[in-house]
Amino acid sequence: MVLETAKDTLTLNQVISQKKDTFMVEDDCIVPDVKPDILSVISSSGTTCIYKKEILDGKIRLDGCVNTYVMYLADSEENQVRSLNTNLEFTQIIDVPMAKVGMQLDANIILKGLDCKVLNGRKIHIKAILEVESKVSSNETVEYVKEISNLKDIQFLNSDFEINSLIGSGTTKVYAKDTIMIDEADNLVEVMKTDLKIINKDIKISYNKVLIKGDLLTKIIYLTDDNRINIKEANIPIVGFIDLPNISEEHLCDVKYEIKNIVIKPNNVEEHSIYVEAEIEVYCEAYENKNLKMIQDLYSPTVNLQFHQRKVRMMQKRSTKEQTYNVRENQVIPEISSHKIYDVEVLPIIQKQQVGANSINYEGDLELNFIYSSNGNAGIDAKKITLPINFTMDFDGITPDDTINTVIEISQQDFIIKQDESIDIKIDLSFTAISEQDRNISIIDEIETQEEKAKNAYSMIIYFAKPGDTLWKIAKKFNSTVENIARVNGIEDANNLQVGKQLFIPRYHG
Repeated sequence: MVLETAKDTLTLNQVISQKKDTFMVEDDCIVPDVKPDILSVISSSGTTCIYKKEILDGKIRLDGCVNTYVMYLADSEENQVRSLNTNLEFTQIIDVPMAKVGMQLDANIILKGLDCKVLNGRKIHIKAILEVESKVSSNETVEYVKEISNLKDIQFLNSDFEINSLIGSGTTKVYAKDTIMIDEADNLVEVMKTDLKIINKDIKISYNKVLIKGDLLTKIIYLTDDNRINIKEANIPIVGFIDLPNISEEHLCDVKYEIKNIVIKPNNVEEHSIYVEAEIEVYCEAYENKNLKMIQDLYSPTVNLQFHQRKVRMMQKRSTKEQTYNVRENQVIPEISSHKIYDVEVLPIIQKQQVGANSINYEGDLELNFIYSSNGNAGIDAKKITLPINFTMDFDGITPDDTINTVIEISQQDFIIKQDESIDIKIDLSFTAISEQDRNISIIDEIETQEEKAKNAYSMIIYFAKPGDTLWKIAKKFNSTVENIARVNGIEDANNLQVGKQLFIPRYHG
């Protein structure tokens, strides 16, 4: 007998490895001949760029740089404030034993610290501490049997599963570029510091495409020829498309932005402008929530069936929650008092993430580095303070067994010096938590028939239920059916079988 089976397919996204690693990048920076000697470092900052990500057998490789700005006090009679801009190039190889060429790599690198040490008047040593969160995953399309149409007495044991099936993934490169105008009264000498941040992220899905939109918030601190420090901010639009066949508005989209390269170039003095260009890679994965009834076991009282079953690991209950943590503080910082604040670098550091039932608690620190005007010879200085973070996100449906990935972004920050010389601090931290549950399930992908079972006289046997028995196991063992056993024995709940219960089982003699 040839079985007529209907099959379906699933595309699985299986996490192979997920880990955090910390590494350091360091190098010496030589002061160009056109700039004065260094007396001391005032402030240092950096932006991480990833040129290339690659999966090798048993390893992952990351190539990139930390684009750094170092503001320093010059060793000169004027005691000017000047700046150095340099790239700390890196190639980092991380062991991931189960990684294989062809898998997918998601890597997020965070600059955790930047340290500068003056070696002599013409040389400084720069050391960056980087934390990389890497996830290696594998996409696999599996085929499974969902029904048999030409065998009437076949018995199925089904289970219901809620899973996330991968629809597809795609990548695009976009360029955020613009010429930013500065005050016509400012003759720019050099850029002292830049801060780039992607904000206002949004997506729209239509016509097999994902439209990605956002803004590159650009903040530039620069020095003028009359030794003034000024600031210019601008939002540069980010727009791009990612082709994803069969995607619709009902699907879940996980979108990541990654800065790959930065160009900051002051134009001629008379143009009073600065050219900014950032190369940004955008990656999108789309998922579909599916409720499936999967065959876990089967048999026929009349035909010998052989089937092939295998276990696959599936993602289920993938969900995302966004919530804002509002920091509202009033701080007295004597060094700043009534001075002008040029910039504040904000760095959230989460030291503990605890997942409970329907909530996640985050504990850590919020590091603030104030760059402000001072009465010293340099006219500028920096001051660091630390504020505690203790935030609980409400997240219905999650459990301590879930895998949680959290991204924290600074959606808004404002610092106002009040009349009493205290500083009114307002910072909004946007927490995005992605919850995933992975589960091993069995699928049946092939079924074959052998000879038909002998059909002898219909009979009844008596059986006493043993520990671990279910009506399904008993029915399969004696070539009966769950329905017939339940009917003959007056069992209303087939899932409630008492050990030692006497059962009358109608069966065929095999």
